[in-house]
Amino acid sequence: MDYVKLGRTGLDVSRLCLGCMTYGVAERGNHPWTLDEATSRPLIRQALDLGINFLDTANVYSDGTSEEIVGRALKDFGQRDRIVLATKVHGRVHAGPNGMGLSRKAILSEIDHSLRRLGTDYVDLYQIHRWDPYTPIEETLEALHDVVKAGKVRYLGASSMYAWQFSKALHLAERHGWTRFATMQNHYNLLYREEEREMLPLCADQGIGVIPWSPLARGRLTREWNAGSERLASDAFGKTLYTTPDADRRVVEAVAAIAAVRGVPRAQVALAWVAQQPTVTAPIVGASKPQHLLDAVAALELQLSPDEIATLEQPYVPHAVAGHS
Repeated sequence: MDYVKLGRTGLDVSRLCLGCMTYGVAERGNHPWTLDEATSRPLIRQALDLGINFLDTANVYSDGTSEEIVGRALKDFGQRDRIVLATKVHGRVHAGPNGMGLSRKAILSEIDHSLRRLGTDYVDLYQIHRWDPYTPIEETLEALHDVVKAGKVRYLGASSMYAWQFSKALHLAERHGWTRFATMQNHYNLLYREEEREMLPLCADQGIGVIPWSPLARGRLTREWNAGSERLASDAFGKTLYTTPDADRRVVEAVAAIAAVRGVPRAQVALAWVAQQPTVTAPIVGASKPQHLLDAVAALELQLSPDEIATLEQPYVPHAVAGHS
């Protein structure tokens, strides 16, 4: 496993990040396809054994049970100071007022709840899961700065939003002397490349680490176009992401063709394309089977030629913004 700096910080992270939304109590939250703790733990351990030191979860995944499962696994299998642990804040965690968002109240409460569930006294990367249009960004940024200064968080990150919003946040943090966002966790893969227009150039210019979510398009890039899966059938959010079927099918077919010539699984080709993008630090990969992790690691060694990259990119057509609003 190779390790790289996370943006322009001094933090070393593996070239892959393990996405932990897959792990949680299925009866809690809105992810009925998640794996229970007994099934999740061997996969987390396998990731650590493969050299992945970077793990990402969120307070809303399976009603907080993802954080609990990850925290217990890391206590048993890892050494805390060698792990880069990331979680997120924004989504609804309880009914009624102040149950979601990025207010000072929400951030100061939710970081403590996340630390308790994770069984640790600090998080390496604390990310805003989305932009909160109902809270002044200055309030959010100052509260995040305070949790850093309190020693509860080492670095700050953001997730899917418009580039103008991210630019505004970066500017305000610099203007006020608050801790700056170091990372952007955005939606980016061969089926969704709209981030190339503004967000990725902004991140390159500002030295932001890019850690894309859904680099395999929720598995669509790894199988026949008409093939289904348990997650696809029950993933309401995922159904909103890829709505250009004719063009998307041609991209999937291009991945399949190159994988056949190379003699490798499609997942390796699709992930290799993301990993080779110059702005990308570490794609976030989910794993529900041991082979998923083996394919992810192998993808880092698969060097696509310029002709292969052109073949993969040629069928793409512009898409409506998806993954945030």
